[in-house]
Amino acid sequence: MVEFAAIIVAVAFVVLVGYLIPTILQVKRTIGQSERLLAQLNDELPTMLNDIKGTGENIRTMTDQARVGVDRAAIFLNAVGEVGQTVKQVHGVVRGRGGSILIGITSLLAGIKAASHTVKQHVHREGGHTDGK
Repeated sequence: MVEFAAIIVAVAFVVLVGYLIPTILQVKRTIGQSERLLAQLNDELPTMLNDIKGTGENIRTMTDQARVGVDRAAIFLNAVGEVGQTVKQVHGVVRGRGGSILIGITSLLAGIKAASHTVKQHVHREGGHTDGK
């Protein structure tokens, strides 16, 4: 009976080894691939980190330039707004005084016309007396 049990234990051990050998070979291949991957990462990682650092510096530079541009645009837009306010004020003054200026010019022209008419009549009368003497 002991011999039979020993045979069963031996057969179980062979079956167990039979299942473990492919698993051990797969683990060996996986470890080899992991070693190659880690070696490749060790070679490429410093380059990638330098690229990321350069990209971060580029982004910081572009952000600073954008900030300066926005500040300049704000100054420009404020100046344009002030010019607009000045134009609005001038327009209001011209519009408000435009009517009085127009009345003044019309009155001046009417006065010149009346004076001209009076002078013409005076010259005509004197001219008429001269011809009649």
